[in-house]
Amino acid sequence: MDIESVRNYCLSLPMTTEDSAFGDDIVLFRVFDKIFCCLSLEGEGYLAVKCEPLRAIELRERYAEIEGAYHWNKKYWNQINLFGNLDDDFIRSQIRHSYSEVVKKLTKRIRTENPAITEIY
Repeated sequence: MDIESVRNYCLSLPMTTEDSAFGDDIVLFRVFDKIFCCLSLEGEGYLAVKCEPLRAIELRERYAEIEGAYHWNKKYWNQINLFGNLDDDFIRSQIRHSYSEVVKKLTKRIRTENPAITEIY
């Protein structure tokens, strides 16, 4: 999956915004100001996504392209090499999972007032 495809997919998720708060070579994708995806534009093309802790460990053990995310809490964040052997559907599923992990931590009021954000599972 190329960088532009990742960007387009992230922006297709409800209420998603993007910014470059960490510098011009990093793009952050947020839902209600909470980061769910961090995309590196430099080097090999890495994507950091939030993950349920036990699932994060399982994915790291199973796929060489997935490791604990650099500069993120490795208990919750995985780093995915976009130019490995993972197919696009798998990468999109990891982005959706990350989005869902962030959405479920939003307040009940936000989730109730914005039902589209809870339909991404």
